[in-house]
Amino acid sequence: MSTPTTISGRLVRIAQRSIEPTTITIEDGRIAALAPYTGPDADALPYLLPGFVDAHVHVESSMLVPSEFARLAVVHGTVATISDPHEIANVCGVAGVDYMIDNGRTVPFKFHFGAPSCVPATTFETAGAVVDAADIDALLQRKEIVYLTEMMNFPGVLHGDPVVLEKIALAKKYGKPIDGHAPGLRGDAAKQYIDAGISTDHECFTAEEALDKLEHGMKILIREGSAARNFDALIGLMHGHADHLMFCSDDKHPDSLVEGHINTLCARAVAAGIDVFHVLQAACVNPVRHYGMKVGQLELSDPADLIVVRDLEGFDVLQTWIDGQLVAENGKTRIEAKKAAVINQFDCTPKTATDFAVAWNGEATLPVIEALDGQLITNRLELAPKVEGGLAVADVANDILKITVVNRYKPAPVATAFIRNFGLQRGAIASSVAHDSHNIVAVGTDDESLARAVNAVIAAKGGVSCVDGEQELVLPLPVAGLMSTEDGYTVARKYSEIDAAAKALGSPLGAPFMTLSFMALLVIPHLKLSDLGLFDGDRFSFVAPVAAPTGGG
Repeated sequence: MSTPTTISGRLVRIAQRSIEPTTITIEDGRIAALAPYTGPDADALPYLLPGFVDAHVHVESSMLVPSEFARLAVVHGTVATISDPHEIANVCGVAGVDYMIDNGRTVPFKFHFGAPSCVPATTFETAGAVVDAADIDALLQRKEIVYLTEMMNFPGVLHGDPVVLEKIALAKKYGKPIDGHAPGLRGDAAKQYIDAGISTDHECFTAEEALDKLEHGMKILIREGSAARNFDALIGLMHGHADHLMFCSDDKHPDSLVEGHINTLCARAVAAGIDVFHVLQAACVNPVRHYGMKVGQLELSDPADLIVVRDLEGFDVLQTWIDGQLVAENGKTRIEAKKAAVINQFDCTPKTATDFAVAWNGEATLPVIEALDGQLITNRLELAPKVEGGLAVADVANDILKITVVNRYKPAPVATAFIRNFGLQRGAIASSVAHDSHNIVAVGTDDESLARAVNAVIAAKGGVSCVDGEQELVLPLPVAGLMSTEDGYTVARKYSEIDAAAKALGSPLGAPFMTLSFMALLVIPHLKLSDLGLFDGDRFSFVAPVAAPTGGG
């Protein structure tokens, strides 16, 4: 038996809505005793809480392998995640899921992974792998897999797609929850989707949409990531629906993770006038109950998962404990860095500027993607093209830039279209983090810069790049073209540098690379680009081209 450890503080009992000075005894990784605190200055003690849970996150979006994600997250009081590994699954299939589980086991952190429900997300793009119903069946039988991940193919649910329904039936067979993904779905369609067995949604961008889904019995996740931010729109719902809300980051870049995690959402919620017990219900309790997580709740015999915070306003985390192990203290991680293995799939030939040339066919307007800061949805604009020598070209003065998606899995012709709101005045940026198939996506002001930015990613076999004249910055992501093998704080610093370089090109976006990564996400309306062409997310079909690429593969 281990030597008992005691921690004294003001214990916050969320269900009882009480705060009691308490001494906790930890033995063999569990809560061995809870006794009234009998020492002096009880009112000056810090607060003891269950650990924070991120109820929906793609760890891959942090550009860190799970072990490094954990090292950074515990500093902010996060002890567990509900982690959807469909990013790496789209690249490497079930082997990618195995990679995440195996790497996550190397550190004291409670990753709860799911079986990716939509790999590939659609048939309108080229992915690196397929996770079929047989794979889902095998995954759901594993104890490490606690749920079926977000069912992005909501049209398939509504129209009774047999493959989609089979995957849902398997989750029900094994008694595991099913996550949702249905942006904008309302009314009878939302009810049909929920009645099929879908239990959560993290894609609501208005309170009215979230309330509609809540009334049909769905749980809503309040998301605040690096690109998609719905906290302000949804937090008011917590006054009356605290039992059915959770917090999540969904996609969080490394620089954001260094700054904060679920703790910052708790602080913002309390500052917005939300009852602190409601806030902690969403941050610490609801995910554990919904997913049956193996995370302690500060009850006798529970795993000793807890955090010590200075107060219940700023939630400054003093200590984080997982299974009775002190994993972070005073802003410093105590989890040792681990050397990560590399898994990847990348077979792409370098491109030339002519590959991105677009022949103009004489139409007065062309469809243009309008990117929206802080949102995954886009708008469709019809704008007059700038034409030079029979080619439709980027119109920097009117912020109509070129966007391209390049197949990373095999040599193929590129897909090129036009986009507004990236605001670049020169150069280009590119990334192999491109939801969900993770081909290479790039935005640029001219074809030469596009080619250089794309080729920098190809040379690294995955990464993010920024080209500005002679300057060329690259952050390599050798693990599936999504994650680095370096120390998380080093990755965060390097990402901050390349993010600053992109903004120096003129981009007004809060997170240009994160926004870029969603411009190929076809399951989010309204207009996106895949490696196969421009896509209408409302009609779920390709847009008839008004301009044609001239380049080859």
